[in-house]
Amino acid sequence: MSRNLLIRTLVAVIFGPAIIYLCYLGDYWLFGMLMIFAAIGIGEYVWNLRICPSSVLFWLTMLFTLAIVAVSILIDFSSGLILLTGYFMCLGMILAIRNESPTELFRLNSALLWGAAYIGLLYPFPAYIRNVSDSNGGHWLLFLFGTLWLSDTLAMGVGKWLGQRKLAPTVSPNKTVAGFIGGMLGGIVVAVIMHYWLLHEIAFWHLLIGGLLVSVVGQLGDLVESCWKRSYGIKDSSAIIPGHGGVLDRFDSLLFAAPALFWFLHYLVYK
Repeated sequence: MSRNLLIRTLVAVIFGPAIIYLCYLGDYWLFGMLMIFAAIGIGEYVWNLRICPSSVLFWLTMLFTLAIVAVSILIDFSSGLILLTGYFMCLGMILAIRNESPTELFRLNSALLWGAAYIGLLYPFPAYIRNVSDSNGGHWLLFLFGTLWLSDTLAMGVGKWLGQRKLAPTVSPNKTVAGFIGGMLGGIVVAVIMHYWLLHEIAFWHLLIGGLLVSVVGQLGDLVESCWKRSYGIKDSSAIIPGHGGVLDRFDSLLFAAPALFWFLHYLVYK
């Protein structure tokens, strides 16, 4: 076993169960975990835009993004949208008076707004999933993380074994169509396990669709972050998680899969 693989495995063994435990605790434990992830994630994002902590833009984006996450969880999603509107206005006015080319200012404006929306509006959704059912909220978060982690592992393994045709060659050259299909098997496997273990009262076809949805949307969400990183020539968002890169690298698929699962549960399973 290579040293990097050993480190990745040890980190996953230690932090994976801890994350699931906090998901089951819910309440302010889950809220605190999501706020920490959001703080590190937006810090990674802004830093990779070459904006240092001594800049007003760094702290404006950090504070607004965390406020969006907090009020979206503690109050409601529409309050987060109102704060995002406020950030858009403040950011635009600050950048408009800077002595730089309009092209560069608009590029920076768009990039910062995208980051605040990406992290601020999507990180609250695991908390929404936790609250979608009084008895099964923790089980659904286990379903979510289990599907994402297993899909990622199977996509990598099947891709290396059978992958030939590239899935998105300009965005992520190592990802293949075979790997994408292999990743979808993760959703099926987790659906079967959860049906016979913790979610046996949920119709199996609901679990199957949910597993496939999480796997597909999660893998495509991974490509969204890869597109951002490749546009700035970045391999990893940071090195804060040994063997895994940054928070945005580790939880990129979560940011798209969590809203998809929440909407699926809210409108189809618990309608």
